[in-house]
Amino acid sequence: MRVPDTQTAIIITKAGGPGVLVPSRTPVPKPEDGQVLIRVSAAGVNRHDVHQRAAGRQSDGLAIPGLEVCGTVAALGNAVPDITVGARVMALVQGGGYGQYVLANAALVMPAPTSLSDIEAAAIPEAAFTTWWNFFGLMALQKDQFALIHGGTSGVGHIALQALSALGYKILATSGTEEKCAAARGFGADAAFLYSAPDLAAQVMAATGGRGISALVDVSAGAHLAQDLDMMAPDGTIAHLSGGGGAAINVPLSKIMARRIRITGSLLRPLPLERKARIADMIRKEVWPQLGTQIRPAIAHSFDFRDAAKAHSEMEKNTHIGKIMLTISHD
Repeated sequence: MRVPDTQTAIIITKAGGPGVLVPSRTPVPKPEDGQVLIRVSAAGVNRHDVHQRAAGRQSDGLAIPGLEVCGTVAALGNAVPDITVGARVMALVQGGGYGQYVLANAALVMPAPTSLSDIEAAAIPEAAFTTWWNFFGLMALQKDQFALIHGGTSGVGHIALQALSALGYKILATSGTEEKCAAARGFGADAAFLYSAPDLAAQVMAATGGRGISALVDVSAGAHLAQDLDMMAPDGTIAHLSGGGGAAINVPLSKIMARRIRITGSLLRPLPLERKARIADMIRKEVWPQLGTQIRPAIAHSFDFRDAAKAHSEMEKNTHIGKIMLTISHD
């Protein structure tokens, strides 16, 4: 496959709103040992990308955002077994997904299922890795326990609901509207609640038969912490996925101590490659066989990647259900 020297990619020109995302010509990266160069056909838009853009191009690595892609293998570095040039793949990447070509570590590349379109396949990696790492790597969720995710119709949330319910786990969700609660139940939530409900904790406790939540994923930077602590099971864990721009939370220690509640959190991007590779192995084993049947991304909006600013504006409305995606056209 012929690989050009330069590509069109979306660059974060400075910290700011969606308008700072500008198509530019940049060099096509060269794969090093253990790396795969992917000719990108579709890329996911994630909340991380929005935060990175708002903070500026140097805030988080590459000036080109984008953490998940689908495309065709264009070139291989040394020591890359079991992947061939021309293969259709999906991958978790360390930035660069809003470009026509992107590098991925071979350990984080997997075949794109034939049952999914390129846009659907590109919507899987970030959500699947985030779900598996937090519920199992951090919180060791068991099948006799209840899990809950705030934001059940988000890009991560709706995939997590499908994956965990397909694998036999009991999972609940919260959302911001009754429409989104209904959608969350359609994605596999055993029950879904308005996160603004003043009696949210009581509703969750009733839905779990008084047992409470053992593994809770929070993307709201602790906005519901008081309710969260009241709905947790003994020895339960809360995992935060958003730092809220440096937000601090006030924690009532007596409640944590009485039920031995653990509060933790993680960022997927800086997680060591060795851990990501182990997660990838589990996704291949547990999640990949369900793709296209039990697990199928809901695509809320799709934009040409040159209109990435419009995609970010859409995400910031917080009205979408499912994933916002980019299609990558080639010159």
